[in-house]
Amino acid sequence: MTEIPKLFQPLRIRGVETRNRVVISPMCQYSAHEGHMDDWHLVQLGRFAIGGAGIVFTEATAVQKAGRITHGCPGLWADSQIPGHARIAQFALRNGAIPALQLGHAGRKAGMQRPWFGNGPLNDADIARGDMPWAPVGPSAMPVADGWPVPHELSVSEIKALIDDYVSATHRAREAGYRIVEIHGAHGYLLHSFLSPLSNRRKDAYGGDLTGRMRLALEIAEAVRGAWPEDLPLFFRTSAVDGSPDGWRLEDTVVLARALKDIGVDVMDCSSSGIAGAATASGSQKRQPGFQVPYADRVRSEVGMATMAVGLITHPVQAESILADGSADLIAIAREALVDPQWALHAARDLGHDTDFAEWPVQSGWWLASRQRTSDFYKP
Repeated sequence: MTEIPKLFQPLRIRGVETRNRVVISPMCQYSAHEGHMDDWHLVQLGRFAIGGAGIVFTEATAVQKAGRITHGCPGLWADSQIPGHARIAQFALRNGAIPALQLGHAGRKAGMQRPWFGNGPLNDADIARGDMPWAPVGPSAMPVADGWPVPHELSVSEIKALIDDYVSATHRAREAGYRIVEIHGAHGYLLHSFLSPLSNRRKDAYGGDLTGRMRLALEIAEAVRGAWPEDLPLFFRTSAVDGSPDGWRLEDTVVLARALKDIGVDVMDCSSSGIAGAATASGSQKRQPGFQVPYADRVRSEVGMATMAVGLITHPVQAESILADGSADLIAIAREALVDPQWALHAARDLGHDTDFAEWPVQSGWWLASRQRTSDFYKP
């Protein structure tokens, strides 16, 4: 019997088992209405479930209305938003994928333009379109960059209210039917801005040394873990490095990962950068295939924690080698899935795992198997 490629071996995390190791990473669509998701999101995410992915993540979802990245970003701060999420979760489950949700708060990057309008702070043209600005918040009154609004420095009482809102959103995520929750602690958004010394200049218990700067992330992780069922996994997305010598370092990520593991976080999702620019900016790092894999490898080897690798992983052989080398446990695909929503199914065939379309949805697999038999018959 041919050995099953690692990419297509199931993975059990707590009480959840994935059909393979392919994960669709959260990808913002900027198309929600007052935080509510609609048919666009169902079709956008549903095609990845049909396309064979093991886990399908809904995009960054705000725990507070003012925590949205843009006016088009979804939320779970209100019960009225649950049904839109539930449709997506139920569809994914019916089609063999594990539905997952990324919870976050945009912090000092809240109230941005949608990318196709500029990807910067809101301006007069955005206001004319009806996208009115709101006051961003952060650990300190430091803007993202010149020309960006100065955020309000969160008080301790506002931090406590924020933690409560994470808990409420977690309960709604469970009601919607998600099986995995991820806390967004990367890309310059609120939790990352607390972690990084480049953006956190507080003098109280939530700033200063590494322990203080990690406090909010750990308190939220502990609160979410307590609100999330014991048998369901909890992930944490980190920017493993800021890309600046004075910023957050990989050594800090290892310390954070150990503390998160002790709290009950199951998987560290290792991205990078974004503290003072776009979420996809790589800072001083050279963007090349798998450039963030070493971060997942370091956390996995030093902490003994499951990790997810993400970032310019585009080819099935590349993904398989990352898993086979023991650098990560899961492979997150993002923009490559936009090019090919059936990336996982095509990867299975490329790796010799599915030669007869058995992994495909039965509605199309039988057609394709029949076509293949016909094609083989007419081969010279």
